[in-house]
Amino acid sequence: MLGGWLLLAAALGLGQAAHKADKADGSPATLETALTQMDQAAKGFRNASADFEWDQYQKVVNDTDVQKGKIYFRRQGQETQMSAAITAPERKFVIFSDGKIKFYQPRIEQVTEYEAGKHRSEVESFLVMGFGGRGHDLLTSFTVTHQGFEMVDGVETVKLKLTPKVKKVSDMFSTITLWIDLRRDISLKQQFLEPSGDYRTAHYTGITINQKVPESIFKLNTTGRTKVVHSN
Repeated sequence: MLGGWLLLAAALGLGQAAHKADKADGSPATLETALTQMDQAAKGFRNASADFEWDQYQKVVNDTDVQKGKIYFRRQGQETQMSAAITAPERKFVIFSDGKIKFYQPRIEQVTEYEAGKHRSEVESFLVMGFGGRGHDLLTSFTVTHQGFEMVDGVETVKLKLTPKVKKVSDMFSTITLWIDLRRDISLKQQFLEPSGDYRTAHYTGITINQKVPESIFKLNTTGRTKVVHSN
């Protein structure tokens, strides 16, 4: 799941072009209502935290790799920052702030930094997808289809299917599906389907909204032996 984040974030940045905000196939009125509700809820979003389970399914070997941990989001000025602590099966950390993605692997004592550069806003919109973002912003990079409502963990969610408009993104993910709690503008579940038939599913539980988040969450606790590698 983490690798997909970094690859798709890069593709969004490198392949972004100017697109009109298309309406989705199906029922534009229903979609418009959902996106407008997300826009309204986004106005009150300051931060969020959640437990996560990321499942990577590989079709060729019929096997699923599962990662678990804790994720945090916060709005800081004009930027939304993200911090994820993967606790199983191996400790890893990823932080997005100040236009940089930092990926820390304690086992090998290495931090890999990715610079978003001039495509910072596009990279940010992907990394924080489904957590406090404006609904209509999705239309810039995706054709969005309203697929009805489904219950997730006892909460009614709207199911949105996102089809990438940028070829570099569609080459990696044919569709992205979000299950959004419209009241809180939070994605309880996400699925990234690859052209190969592999898919990545993210499930978020124990969600808290607009509670105090320690500043230390958005800093890497490295050691004097940690090597920093810069990647384009």
